[in-house]
Amino acid sequence: MEKLLMVWVTEKQLKGNTLTQGIICEKARAIYGDLLNQTPLTSTDEASEDSFKASRGWFDNFRKRTGIHSVVRHGEAASSDVKAAEDYLKTFSELIEANGYIPQQVFNCDETGFFWKKMPNRTYITAEEKLMPGHKPMKGRITLALCANVSGDCKIKLLLVYHSENTRAFKSHKILKEKLQVMWRANPKAWVTRQFFVQWVNMVFGPSVKKYLQENNLPMQALLVLDNAPAHPPNLEHDILEEFKFIKVLYLPPNTTHILQPMDQQVFSNFKKLYTKHLFWRCFEVTENTNLTLREYWKDHFNIVVCLRIIDQAWLSVTEDLDLCMEEAVA
Repeated sequence: MEKLLMVWVTEKQLKGNTLTQGIICEKARAIYGDLLNQTPLTSTDEASEDSFKASRGWFDNFRKRTGIHSVVRHGEAASSDVKAAEDYLKTFSELIEANGYIPQQVFNCDETGFFWKKMPNRTYITAEEKLMPGHKPMKGRITLALCANVSGDCKIKLLLVYHSENTRAFKSHKILKEKLQVMWRANPKAWVTRQFFVQWVNMVFGPSVKKYLQENNLPMQALLVLDNAPAHPPNLEHDILEEFKFIKVLYLPPNTTHILQPMDQQVFSNFKKLYTKHLFWRCFEVTENTNLTLREYWKDHFNIVVCLRIIDQAWLSVTEDLDLCMEEAVA
């Protein structure tokens, strides 16, 4: 739970969001509950189901272990965030009503950092890596932009940013980047830039939404809800191609992402849990009935091409709860 919580805290810190002790504890309880619901319970587990309260003592120890003091902010800032969120909800409702948007026409996009080659728990592989002289732990950071509509029936092709434009795995597997299930971009820090985001809007989002609206006999209008992340141009509508001018852009107020951002309402966490699930199934399939250790699998049989296949599987699997999470976020 704490490892998943730290991924979430890191994402919020990178976006400059306000994180209070109450917000972090609430998220910790939510993650703990999600993990518990996905784990077969024994009688002992059922008895301890309510044992984790995310108390002040737990938070103090968590803070000391992880050093997250720099992201905690108290007082008026947290209150102003709630007030800004409440004001925004009124504006949002008025905009939806005035333009007649329906759930199928309202989209949300957000980015998340992602360690595609990092074990989620302390296991044999991570312990072995730390003991191996001269061997760095394998994490492989990428950034993904996830986007879907409120009704959950239109998921847009992902934008993926990696640190390398051309990898050895692409060459050995004869992969054409144009044929990938993601839009592949690269820079040394694996960050989404404004240039990448505008390209994705015009080359992926615009065409996909237009086709979706036409196939479903819906009015040619759409709303894209974004936060104020550095990768999102403040005047994005000016950069949208003429044929996609039916797309309007709405920005969330600063420091309200953790309250209002639809993708943060379990979509990111569900996607990452599904990725981990498919990842381990792949690991078990390869290593079963062989002498391969986890470290050997990680080093020699798991590369970015396999990762992309698992990302595609995980994104396709985010279906059952996507519409519920999105609708709750904008309700």
